[in-house]
Amino acid sequence: MLDFEMTLAGTENTETQQIARGLRQRDVALLHDLVGRYQYRLVRYLISLLGRREPVDDLVQETWLRVLERGRSYDGQSRFEPWLFAIARNLAIDTMRKRRVFSLDSSDGPEQDVETHSPASGAPSPFEQAARTEDAQRLAQSLQTLEPIYREALVLRFQEELSLQEIAVVVGAPVSTVSSRIQRGLAALRVEMQGGEDAH
Repeated sequence: MLDFEMTLAGTENTETQQIARGLRQRDVALLHDLVGRYQYRLVRYLISLLGRREPVDDLVQETWLRVLERGRSYDGQSRFEPWLFAIARNLAIDTMRKRRVFSLDSSDGPEQDVETHSPASGAPSPFEQAARTEDAQRLAQSLQTLEPIYREALVLRFQEELSLQEIAVVVGAPVSTVSSRIQRGLAALRVEMQGGEDAH
């Protein structure tokens, strides 16, 4: 088992190093491959982050341009996705600041450290509920009611499957803050989804 895990880690490390090498060389074929592999996820992340589709196409194009321009800064020591999402996030924040729509940098109240384990009740998370009931549309609608910083944390953790450390890189916040956002987001999402069930 350990050998398999080491092989898997070695394969991932080799791939990230190949991406880093290709970006340093401005390899157009590599960029085309990366767009093919990550375009859908990038669009999905930005829509979830912004809560609307309208500015996303321009932001996605600008993100890929930045990847090409700043490719030398990707060192290949960690996964490509957090680096890519961090670029997209910074562009989205710049766009929203210009429009003064909302801020992803803060929330209404102070964040407190919250443990990252499941609720004491043992109840499934809203994501697990949605997966079981295949009610993805209701989950998506409930997600849109959350404050952007909580929605973003949940999307990066459960949809994009980034680790807490990787999310911390994307959002530029400590792991404890990321953990708090995920827990608060899950709690708010649970309330929202239970409210929706009561309405039916």
